[in-house]
Amino acid sequence: MTDTYPTNGSHAMPDVQGSRDERNIAINRVGVKGVRYPITLLDRKSGGEQHTVAMVDMYVALPADQKGTHMSRFLEVLNAHHRSIHSDDVMAMCREMKQRLDAEEAHLQVTFPYFIDKPAPVSGQVGKIDVEVTFTCTTTGNTDDFILGVKVPATSLCPCSKEISAYGAHNQRCEMMVEVRVAEDAVMWVEDLVKVAENAASTQVFSVLKRPDEKYVTEAAYDNPKFVEDIVRDLALALESDDRVTWYRVDSENYESIHNHNAFACIERDKQ
Repeated sequence: MTDTYPTNGSHAMPDVQGSRDERNIAINRVGVKGVRYPITLLDRKSGGEQHTVAMVDMYVALPADQKGTHMSRFLEVLNAHHRSIHSDDVMAMCREMKQRLDAEEAHLQVTFPYFIDKPAPVSGQVGKIDVEVTFTCTTTGNTDDFILGVKVPATSLCPCSKEISAYGAHNQRCEMMVEVRVAEDAVMWVEDLVKVAENAASTQVFSVLKRPDEKYVTEAAYDNPKFVEDIVRDLALALESDDRVTWYRVDSENYESIHNHNAFACIERDKQ
């Protein structure tokens, strides 16, 4: 029987989504995608809050015999949690989605820019650097899965170019993606993963650079040349030695300056 909802009149509104579907094909994920939404985050350095805007994807698995899902309920769950978004809050949202939509499985992904105050290496001038953070959650039955991801910009300098050239070496901006699952009793902050990523590149990028800073960064890259393969291997080594991490996936995309293509490398490993 189809659920009905009361209206201001004497009639009830039929619940078409909840009706039976005769095609007998289950849907892995159905829901809302690309919801732009203001959120509030805990700020590690200040101990206060940081306000930003997230892109949110919310899905559930739909049984073969159910015609549709109730799209409005996804937004109701989101509206109830927007004042506090942390890894624990996101996982709670995912479980609430599963319960509200009476689903066997729920998926939630929240992606947002996160701003970090970063001093220049010589002058100490502080500027804000933004990194892209992703919280990815899945809950199935009594099992929860949470992945923390950060996308971090940096600089790489080509070892081959340095070796074969009489002077100079070509370099490029790179974007490193680091995703981890963390042990149940462990704590990992966004800043922890950002530091891992920046240490794996030829050098870091900064918001504000005076001339002494620019000289330092240029020479630091020249003294620390790395292929894209070197970057992902160094990322993997750092995460292998971190007991908090149970699984990781790392990649780097290097935006080439002398080729009309990009270089890419990826490593994924389950440490359990």
